[in-house]
Amino acid sequence: MNMRKGFTRRPKPDEPAAPGSNYITPGGLQRLHDEHRFLLTRERPAVTAVVAWAASNGDRSENADYQYGKRRLRQIDGRLRFLGKRIEAARVIDPAAPRTGQAATRAFFGATVRYANAAGVERVVSIVGTDEVDLARNHVSWVSPLGRALLKSAPGDSVVLHAPGGTEYLDVLEVFYASIAVEPFREPPGAESSSTGPRGARNPGPNPV
Repeated sequence: MNMRKGFTRRPKPDEPAAPGSNYITPGGLQRLHDEHRFLLTRERPAVTAVVAWAASNGDRSENADYQYGKRRLRQIDGRLRFLGKRIEAARVIDPAAPRTGQAATRAFFGATVRYANAAGVERVVSIVGTDEVDLARNHVSWVSPLGRALLKSAPGDSVVLHAPGGTEYLDVLEVFYASIAVEPFREPPGAESSSTGPRGARNPGPNPV
């Protein structure tokens, strides 16, 4: 049985966790839980079974499946530790929760903001946690340059965006709060747990003639 090397969801050991509370939306926290559950209950057991099978095939130092499997287990364990810390530090803020006063009219975590740049080009973004950034959905982190520039702003305000590409002046046109749809966790293509056939046993080759 060969290890499937197409699993693209790799842990990032050097990925820094934001200090203190991990501000996150309900959908973002659910995605962390779903990934943690998948790795712990499906992917890790599947890789462990392959490692056990590979270890039974002789010299481990020259066994590519064994070496790759052990490396994948280290990666999975590192990702599980990271997810556990993020979940433990989670402080859930529901953008759809009722708000009053400035909490309803100014941009805080969970706000959706419509703004225009100096050229009059408008854009709408939602301010989310560092684990929820999705530029395709216009979800920006509250600690990003844009997120920081928009925080505490209200319609009619002008804010200064200090970005790597230079300084921009933005006019805030609208601030509102609504449920933010976060891309759900999906099983990565090439995950060992998605392979067919028995785990921990060599797939039989052609019968000898």
